[in-house]
Amino acid sequence: MRTTTLLKIILEMKHVLVRGFEFKLGALVLLVSPSWRKTRCSGCGAVRPGYDKLKPRNWRHLNFGEITVLLRYAPRRVDCPCCGVVVEKVPWSEHAAARFTTPFEDAVAFMTQRTDKTSVKDMYGISWATVGAIVDRVVERLRPEDMLEGLERIGVDELSYRKGHRYVTLVTNHDTNRIVWGMEGKTADTFNVFFDDLGQEQCQEIDAITMDMSQSYISVAEDRIPHAQIIFDRYHVQRLVSDALDETRREEWRRLKDEFPDEAAAVKGLRWPTLKNPWNLTPTQSERLSSLSRDNLRIYRAYLLKESFAEIMDRRQPNVARRKLKDWLSWASLSKLPAFVKTARTIRKHLDDIVAYIRYRLSNGVVEGLNNKARLLTRRAYGFHSASSAIAMIMLCCTGITIPPPGKKAPASR
Repeated sequence: MRTTTLLKIILEMKHVLVRGFEFKLGALVLLVSPSWRKTRCSGCGAVRPGYDKLKPRNWRHLNFGEITVLLRYAPRRVDCPCCGVVVEKVPWSEHAAARFTTPFEDAVAFMTQRTDKTSVKDMYGISWATVGAIVDRVVERLRPEDMLEGLERIGVDELSYRKGHRYVTLVTNHDTNRIVWGMEGKTADTFNVFFDDLGQEQCQEIDAITMDMSQSYISVAEDRIPHAQIIFDRYHVQRLVSDALDETRREEWRRLKDEFPDEAAAVKGLRWPTLKNPWNLTPTQSERLSSLSRDNLRIYRAYLLKESFAEIMDRRQPNVARRKLKDWLSWASLSKLPAFVKTARTIRKHLDDIVAYIRYRLSNGVVEGLNNKARLLTRRAYGFHSASSAIAMIMLCCTGITIPPPGKKAPASR
């Protein structure tokens, strides 16, 4: 068997001819060329006539053991009516400007999905910035053609990718449990860009949107998709009530700390017993709560308000839940607990969107779960210098892109 034939078999690349090889500076340099005779445009892939030849270039390929492998070829330029003057398409690299083969970039992206960029950089002997550039190209090549197509139920939330109030807004598809869009910022203008990208026709297909109680997201959703049902995440709504309970406890502590220090200390120790779910209480905490009605009526009243609200949100009948919530709002408004009076006003203002959770049983749980995964990426990288780098990593790891390990069959590129 000829050596060039053996090398071609080891490469496992279609439409690649190995015409020779040489060793140079400790690297195995394979002299290759496309197997097709007519040049093709690297932009549109159409057959176009070539009119000159550039200097030979090297493309980094996966190592053969510990031997660095480079593919060398002198590409031609083509004059394409659609794309202009561009470098010809080569079968070993999907991107004309890249200096790495597609299998090499897939291997780098595979490792980047699983560890930090610095480790990948050291493993493959490339720069940190090059890892980011490879991630951008792989995401562009492997993600679905139109990630915004077919959206019906979506969730929106923000993620801090760096200290100093640096945020990105992320949109999740509830039907696929995948992040489908991201952009720097968390303002109304940022969210408006999403609907601009989505288009007026596809906006009409949105049936429901889950979110926290951010006024900027609410105003944009009401303006751009007025037909869609806004659903406030149950966790954020119940947190308002829990925060009101905790604020009531702190008010009691401030009232008692000077005149009755022993009672104030007891109130201070009630934080976790009152905020926990009843089934998670320890025997000691349960005992403390059982005597709360005798020790402090204000905190006891706040605790009953918090537990009754959670019971209402567990219901399955929207009309019954609405009636119960109205009764709860009356109780909270007349409770003489300032924190609950304020919370009742907020809940009354958004009552329809809160009851919608009971009707749809849809929350931001999936959104928060994906955000936690994205937040882990930022911690693993010790923060990102730019929003574009953060979004590229999120799209690589949270949009369902599957990259096989090196040596396995790669997914078909688009």
